[in-house]
Amino acid sequence: MTTRQVDTRRTERRSQKPWLIVATIVGIVLLGLIVHNARYGAVSPRIRNPNATGGSNPLSDPLFGYQHWIVTVEIFSYLALIGIVGLVVVLWRRYPKHPYLLMTLAITTLAWLDPIMNWATFAAYNPDLWHWPEDWPLVSVSPTIEPLFIAAISMFVVPPFFPAIWALRRVQAHRSPDTFVWRHPLVSLSGLVFVFGFVYDFAMEALCVRLGLYTFTQVIPFGSIFTGTRWQFPLLWQSSLINILMIPAAVMIYRDDNGRTVAEKLARRAGIFKHRPALGSFAVMLVVVNLAFMIYGLTYTAIIRWSGAATSVVCPWPWPSAKIYDPQGFYERSGQPGPYSEGKWSTWMSAQPSGRPHVMAAQVACQTRSSGAAVG
Repeated sequence: MTTRQVDTRRTERRSQKPWLIVATIVGIVLLGLIVHNARYGAVSPRIRNPNATGGSNPLSDPLFGYQHWIVTVEIFSYLALIGIVGLVVVLWRRYPKHPYLLMTLAITTLAWLDPIMNWATFAAYNPDLWHWPEDWPLVSVSPTIEPLFIAAISMFVVPPFFPAIWALRRVQAHRSPDTFVWRHPLVSLSGLVFVFGFVYDFAMEALCVRLGLYTFTQVIPFGSIFTGTRWQFPLLWQSSLINILMIPAAVMIYRDDNGRTVAEKLARRAGIFKHRPALGSFAVMLVVVNLAFMIYGLTYTAIIRWSGAATSVVCPWPWPSAKIYDPQGFYERSGQPGPYSEGKWSTWMSAQPSGRPHVMAAQVACQTRSSGAAVG
């Protein structure tokens, strides 16, 4: 390296320092605001059960008898978030503008859509989690609360790509160039991502439900497991439909023989940031994953909400500090006593012009009917 090159690099590093200082200050201010506004428990009247005594929601049947899963998982989640940020920073210096890093950043932006997806999937989080204020405009769409650790959403979406691309390369290595896996690599990759994504989502989400982080308050009985209990999970629906997001994310970072990703090639064809290919790739990734997540939510809403087929409710309601989220009246019909919350978007968005319907309560409460149901 010549003296001129060394001087040039030193000048570039000096010019970057002011931006690093500004970014650090902005990050500290944002972190301070988040910590200041964060809450524990069902605080807002929107979700708080006025009849509840005490603010915690202990599980009567915790996994392995361990009563502190919520705190343990929160610590792990925030350490994972810090680890993801640190890993991106370190790898960015070694492999600047790497497509895997760009996709991680693009996936992270999906956190703003999570409250809407919780609404679409009837996913109610445990109010004991550290969360955003329940009455903030977008956050209030969520059935109960929106946890802070959702910023680490990339660890819910990206991992299936790595075993899938490894398996694809292994299969291709033992096949001739005229076989299907070589002629249609994106289709092959999509199929592998679906398999690995289905298994990964099932293992991860079923564990989160079992640990008491959240629950699917209503599910379609067909294709779901542990229906009617505290641990019910829409296996067929959730673990399949989430691939609407996982597959496009994986396809966007697939590299051809020239080392170009699908996202980069799409950006070139569309003429997006022609002279800045990395920025163009990131823009394509950003649009694709956000659009895919929206399609996932719309598809889930159509199948689960608009159809009215999600008739199996968690029995009994697992969060006594919060009102029962019952936008379609199935909880009241099952005999579980209120108070009830219809939540946001319970009218035409849920295919209910008049909002939450008035129903006749069952003569026998579901707590009595559901023998062996785990109490939350």
